[in-house]
Amino acid sequence: MSDRLDRPNIIIMYADDLGFGDVGCYGATHISTPNIDRLASQGLRFTQGYAMAATCTPSRYSLLTGSYPWRNKDAHILPGDAPLIIPPGTPTLASMLREAGYATGIVGKWHLGLGAGDLDWNKPLSRTPLDVGFDMSYILPATNDRVPCVYIDGRTVDGLDPSDPIEVSYGSENPFPEVPTGRDHPELLRMKPSHGHDMTIVNGVSRIGFMRGGRSALWVDEEMAEVFLNKALSFIEENKDRPFFLYYAFHQPHVPRLPAPRFVGATDLGPRGDVIVEMDWCVGQVLDALDRLGLAENTIVIFSSDNGPVLDDGYQDQAVELCDGHRPAGPLRGGKYSLYDGGTRVPFILRWPARVKPGVMDAIVSHVDFFASFAALVGVELPPDAAPDSFNVLPALLGESREGREELVTEGIQAKTVLRQGNWTFIPPYPGPAVSPTTGIELGNSDRPQLYDLSKDIGQIHNEADERPDMVERMWARLREILNEDRTRPEDM
Repeated sequence: MSDRLDRPNIIIMYADDLGFGDVGCYGATHISTPNIDRLASQGLRFTQGYAMAATCTPSRYSLLTGSYPWRNKDAHILPGDAPLIIPPGTPTLASMLREAGYATGIVGKWHLGLGAGDLDWNKPLSRTPLDVGFDMSYILPATNDRVPCVYIDGRTVDGLDPSDPIEVSYGSENPFPEVPTGRDHPELLRMKPSHGHDMTIVNGVSRIGFMRGGRSALWVDEEMAEVFLNKALSFIEENKDRPFFLYYAFHQPHVPRLPAPRFVGATDLGPRGDVIVEMDWCVGQVLDALDRLGLAENTIVIFSSDNGPVLDDGYQDQAVELCDGHRPAGPLRGGKYSLYDGGTRVPFILRWPARVKPGVMDAIVSHVDFFASFAALVGVELPPDAAPDSFNVLPALLGESREGREELVTEGIQAKTVLRQGNWTFIPPYPGPAVSPTTGIELGNSDRPQLYDLSKDIGQIHNEADERPDMVERMWARLREILNEDRTRPEDM
């Protein structure tokens, strides 16, 4: 194999809140996703691919660090002014690939914190993606429903006017009374909140958090997809003559869902369906660029999602009312925030024409394993302190083996953990509501242990815990053991 084939380009396209049943190749009939489907037809479509958590920050943390998220107490859904939760110097997927000679870039959603707890948005920022392995970074700091509603280009706010400085607060009261909020001025809103999301209004939508200033730097939601797409295409073009790694983190279909005008009405499902079509178009633009530049053959393209789906996540956009038979999680139970498989089993597609034969793969694989798997691919030996929970499942990722993970720990909301072993998944008893009162999603909380055989019960309907007490005891003991270990990756891997 040539050196070039040993070091293929790598693009990870990471959707936000996209469910197992939200795209055509996984069974969706109400949403047209021809470009994601094209990717699947030309590559491997995984039926048991997992994000590490049912919420965004923990999953993204695991993807980049190769660590289970619960090892870091700060790896939970972050406010928009949180400090960086990956300490500089921590080995990351990006830093490992840079060590192997790759150009590294991130475009899109970050949500892993910035700075060291003393953010001044009007000065060059410390502790950004540039400090954890990325050569190029163009991001939104947190989520599109949180302030500050600006893009960060490298270390600075893109387009900021120094005479109009940005101030941000995540307190309970508005410190900027002259700036209208959705709570006090609902008449100014074009999309009203359903729960929360009633603070500072930007672009006619109230957000989480309070902000003033930075008017020239504020994003326009309807333009966001194309802004990030153009940055991604530029990075590919600029690095076409050397190996590159691009982490392209979509904001779709996260709330608020505001597609570009040409995608409005693309589905009958309202804004949520429309932004998925918009995202699919972006995927197609990247695939077309790889074809045009002669890079498609030796570029690994991965498409996946950070967690499962949610319909009403804080705005009145008719996602629930217009669902009309569409099943965002497909046959899975639960969704975003859930302990059930709908929270973490997600679309997971890998294409590498030079080496991977198209097909369907049922091996258990996860985002946390990208680190060790790609290190093995490019010939980087991992130090013992790196990627403590990342396993080399490269043969499964490349379709050369049907053996992937034997066991995996995922988490729901509040770092509640679940153990998957072979065909079985075990959920310990947890306090809390069975169903979220705001999202309507089954969370998986119960005062009884839950045990499901996913090989015959993908919807997790029949709890076998009472019928198999020995298995419950054994899996519960193993989960406790993992939670008390410093690492799960064997040192000799």
